Amino acid sequence: MLGLGETPSEVLETISDLRQNKCDIITFGQYMQPSQKHYKVQKYVPPQDFLWYTKMAYCLGFKLAYGGPLVRSSYKAGEYFKQIQNA
Repeated sequence: MLGLGETPSEVLETISDLRQNKCDIITFGQYMQPSQKHYKVQKYVPPQDFLWYTKMAYCLGFKLAYGGPLVRSSYKAGEYFKQIQNA
């Protein structure tokens, strides 16, 4: 989830750490405040930033990466899992 006050360098460091630990799939989505009791959105991430993070993930060797404001961790999970199994 993005939009909680993270910096681009922190996101890239996290992406890199995940890849170094053999993570093959990554998704990036916008944090949405579920209620007034929850942590507030610090920034609405523009679509081009999601695209950039996704490209960086592929450059680091992720087999599948997808990002966008409405993407969640389970986004197309079944389809992606089948793709990786058939690769």
